[in-house]
Amino acid sequence: MQIFAFYLFASMIIASAAFCIFARNPVHSVLWLILAFFNGAGLMLLVGAEFIAALLIIVYVGAVAVLFLFVVMMLDIDFAELRAGFMKNLPLGILLALVLLAEIIFGVGAWNAGGMGEATAVIGLPAGGPSNIETLGSLLYTKYIFLFEAAGLVLLVAMVGAIVLTSRKRGGVRAQNIQDQVRRRPEDATRNIQPEVGKGVEL
Repeated sequence: MQIFAFYLFASMIIASAAFCIFARNPVHSVLWLILAFFNGAGLMLLVGAEFIAALLIIVYVGAVAVLFLFVVMMLDIDFAELRAGFMKNLPLGILLALVLLAEIIFGVGAWNAGGMGEATAVIGLPAGGPSNIETLGSLLYTKYIFLFEAAGLVLLVAMVGAIVLTSRKRGGVRAQNIQDQVRRRPEDATRNIQPEVGKGVEL
């Protein structure tokens, strides 16, 4: 079953990569790229590297590919044409959803079928020992804890620097004054008006 799941994931990666390259619509290219990442995560599960599989889903699909999609959607794309072809591409979407469901079933079945001793030996883990996530976590939070915290501080400084660079003051823009908002009284902000029926309110 592992061999069949391997060929399924590998063929889907090759097919989705080809569609990603030859798709004329950039949004479709990003979606094919996401499909390739999902199948790559399935291959990582087959060799016992579940941490890399989780990174592919969380980092690449959840962050990088979504960022690509946001950038692509800011381009000059005729979204009316995309919506017009929704029903035409609906059978293809349903087919891809069924293929993904079959891949998930085969991946979970291959993982539960056992026989992963050779795969764990490839990545340097003893069979029957702790998983690579547990090993990596214990290594990061013991031997490399200071380097791990230093990497977090570097990312924090980069985030603060990006906020400072983008929040510069510009002329001709009405800025928010929180003190004036706090000092404002309700009677200065609202007026109780009872107009007659049919006359409305004059501004």
